[in-house]
Amino acid sequence: MKKQIADLEFEPLIESAAIDNRIQAIGKQLNTDYQHTIPVFVGVLNGSFLFIADIIKQIDIPCEITFTKLASYYGGTKSSLKIRDDIDFSVDIKGRDVVVIEDIVDTGNTAHYLLEKLKLKQPATIALCSLLLKPAALLKPIEELKYIGFEIENEFVVGYGLDYKEMGRNLKDIYKRVK
Repeated sequence: MKKQIADLEFEPLIESAAIDNRIQAIGKQLNTDYQHTIPVFVGVLNGSFLFIADIIKQIDIPCEITFTKLASYYGGTKSSLKIRDDIDFSVDIKGRDVVVIEDIVDTGNTAHYLLEKLKLKQPATIALCSLLLKPAALLKPIEELKYIGFEIENEFVVGYGLDYKEMGRNLKDIYKRVK
């Protein structure tokens, strides 16, 4: 079923049941990979809020959760490649295992910015977990990208935390723009 969001039309891409199944699998892997540590999960707002909430529900090991807020889209359908850094976090990550939770990696510009910023705080390890990855849009590889929900085409998507003009985040499925 198509959805109208502001001035654009979207059609279904990934249903909520598939998202739920993939999150359960990623959660199991995170529990295994970090069973002997107390990782710090860093959610990147605003887009990751649903994804991190659902991932954390799958985590049964001790952990900490914090958030940062970065933006590069500013309401449009393409990354501006200019990062706006709105919120920093106060958790000390020196010597800790850090897992960054992102909604989407497309150009990778925001991810690279955040990963370099985190490295200055001297964590033991950093891993990136993204619900979506657009391999065709990626400008350079991201070594820390260890957990991927779905690889998608280089299309503009909304739903499950992702927005267009701050709308559509509330949709339980992920939709792609109708061309």
